[in-house]
Amino acid sequence: MRTFMHPEISVVIPVYCEEKGIHVTLREVDRFLSATASSWEIVVVDDGSRDDTWGQLSAISRKIPQLRALKLSRNFGKEAAVSAGMEAARGKAVVIMDGDMQHPPSLLPQMIETWRSGTVDIVEAVKSNRGDETRLSAARAKLFYFILRVFSGHDLKGASDYKLLDRRVVDAYLTLKERNVFFRGMVSWMGFRSIQIPFEVEPRVAGDSGWSVFGLIRLAAVAVTSFSSFPLHLITIFGAVFLCFSVLLGIHTVYMKLSGMAVDGFTTVILLLLIIGSFLMMGLGIIGEYLARIYDEVKYRPRYIVSTKLPEDGP
Repeated sequence: MRTFMHPEISVVIPVYCEEKGIHVTLREVDRFLSATASSWEIVVVDDGSRDDTWGQLSAISRKIPQLRALKLSRNFGKEAAVSAGMEAARGKAVVIMDGDMQHPPSLLPQMIETWRSGTVDIVEAVKSNRGDETRLSAARAKLFYFILRVFSGHDLKGASDYKLLDRRVVDAYLTLKERNVFFRGMVSWMGFRSIQIPFEVEPRVAGDSGWSVFGLIRLAAVAVTSFSSFPLHLITIFGAVFLCFSVLLGIHTVYMKLSGMAVDGFTTVILLLLIIGSFLMMGLGIIGEYLARIYDEVKYRPRYIVSTKLPEDGP
């Protein structure tokens, strides 16, 4: 039986369909931790992978005794997998990183030494460049951060999920019980002392990114509605603008009627109906997003369900 005490460092790695490259990532993470940390554990969360990721983790666990793993019953999404890993982690500091080697394990010693200085609670790894991603992917990322900055007030440009969190930050994070979570935004919102360390995004060790356009849109919707009510106020602002416009148009119409210069204006009426109808539908859509968030919260279902653990006799 393997027992896990309270190590100095926990590294949480959420993965999804990473069977081809997970062994490389874990080998490198273990190598840098063994050279830096006095004690450590690696917590891998398999977010319902459809390939043999779990089989690979089972094999690797026999070679790396510090490895723990959780298999979620289905794909709950990266944010839920991060929460699962943070709840399972026992270290005095917890590092969150991706399992595709785009978050370089070579940065771990610098992050750990910076935390050991005692002057910061959060060490954030910030992208100095976005690696070899396509222009389309870069454009999508810029649009995502632009929308988030405009509607929520949080400027997370260049931010990543690659972070080291002190135990008290982790404990504070775990008190936030909402179902729809956005890890980067929530860490920024908590406001602990932080420092940024730049890094260059490395090529993926294997496979392709699991993020789709729909996934980014959904993440943007969750991020904005979780941190700001501004879109709701925007509906009120547009309503006030159209009210003023309607008053002016009404005065003009009455004047034209009384002066005998009124003419039929079906085109104008149709355009006004289309514009106003479009904004009404957009407004209902925005309200619907907030209602969806409320609906998810009041059900109070768990963020994730764990089906299997490694080691089986572990905590």
